[in-house]
Amino acid sequence: MYDVIIIGAGVSGSAIARELSRFEANVCVLEKCEDVCEGTSKANSAIVHAGFDAAAGSLMAKLNVRGNEMMDDLCRDLDIPFKRNGSMVVCIHKEALPGLQELYDRGVKNGVKGLKILTREEALEMEPNLSDNVEGALYAPTGGIICPFKLCIAMAENANVNGVDFRFNTKVENIKKDEDGLWHIRTNNGEYVSRYVVNAAGVYSGVIHNMVSKDDDKIEIIPRRGDYCLLDKEVGNHVSHTIFPQPTNLGKGVLVSPTVHGNLIVGPTAIDIEDKEGTNTTADGINDLIAKANDHVKNLPMRKVITSFAGLRAHEARHEFIIGEVDGAPHFIDCAAIESPGLTSSPAIGEMVGNMLKEMMGLTPKANWISTRKDVMNPADLSVEERNELIKKNPAYGNIICRCESISEGEILDAIHRPLGARSLDGVKRRTRAGMGRCQAGFCSPKTMEILHRELGLEYEEITKSGGRSNIVIERTKNQKGGEK
Repeated sequence: MYDVIIIGAGVSGSAIARELSRFEANVCVLEKCEDVCEGTSKANSAIVHAGFDAAAGSLMAKLNVRGNEMMDDLCRDLDIPFKRNGSMVVCIHKEALPGLQELYDRGVKNGVKGLKILTREEALEMEPNLSDNVEGALYAPTGGIICPFKLCIAMAENANVNGVDFRFNTKVENIKKDEDGLWHIRTNNGEYVSRYVVNAAGVYSGVIHNMVSKDDDKIEIIPRRGDYCLLDKEVGNHVSHTIFPQPTNLGKGVLVSPTVHGNLIVGPTAIDIEDKEGTNTTADGINDLIAKANDHVKNLPMRKVITSFAGLRAHEARHEFIIGEVDGAPHFIDCAAIESPGLTSSPAIGEMVGNMLKEMMGLTPKANWISTRKDVMNPADLSVEERNELIKKNPAYGNIICRCESISEGEILDAIHRPLGARSLDGVKRRTRAGMGRCQAGFCSPKTMEILHRELGLEYEEITKSGGRSNIVIERTKNQKGGEK
């Protein structure tokens, strides 16, 4: 039996797990996929929002600003790449200029520091590739860019090192409470029992909530799909700040931003769909995002796109985070409707839910809690002399597997054998960037599969792109398993 079971190993669930790992408690995370960061958290803008967009006084605004403030210390402690590049909301219609003042006033109420309204000339001086139609801009120096995979993985790894169990490929099918007040969670891998449950299931958080809530307290989470294009590092400096249009009732709009790894990202669109797994891109969606991005940034080098993808936001009609004990379901905590700025807010969400459970359960601090973690070593950060010394000690760091991103065998071995290590091609990719470059894994996939086969004892038919049925090799055409080669 566990003290707390968290449903979902996305960025919210992982943040809550890390916070709970500070205390003496038996905690488990149930995840339906084969790895952390496989659901809502895996595809987003990789932006740390300043916090001027959310409605003043909302929980979303409070946690956005608090999460932003926590990022520097968190990223230092967990060795996560993060840069405060600043963000700009661009106005291209003179009659819409009052909207910048509204955003400024809202940001001040939300506690965002350093906001400034720029004239057309000031905006163009900071960003020469803004549209010729720019009339002004709102500048937020606290905006930033981050690696969303590293953020999620690092918090989960740190929680695991501090004693939190993670059970992957474990899908919740039903939840019931017994006469002793314990929660019984039925999954495809058996039943789990816990005193407290946290629902951090992303686009499925409504489904989980509705398993335990009263008939008049049901919620509906709408998957809101967003299409993105990722451009080559060759054009990663087309803009240096994160460039937003003025927001609409569908969200913050199509942004153009450098990524923390040096690419350029364009997106997302905002399309409400029914399929909670509907992460396919569409030609209409991609065309729409290109047209919208070109409204506020000129000469976008869209011929340099290296991949497109889509992500889902866990949208709820009230556009507000739902965090708290479910009415009529004592000891069941919702962390639902976490859409943008959910990534930015995640450290604050973890802090809020962790403190909530600390008070409810009377938890005591763990004496030997480990607050820091080192990321997969990146030899590119070393001097030539240091790199040569590393390769002399461990030749695997001299064997380049991903030529686009210069990722070595040593880095992939580290990704596989560290806590909550990679078990799939995407698991390796998100921990090392092997496969994220210009060729999009065209050259390195077979070599990465060889390493997974050798290190994990997996047959090639068992190796997947991202768990489930995403197998790369379906069957052998010449040699049978265990037969003559």
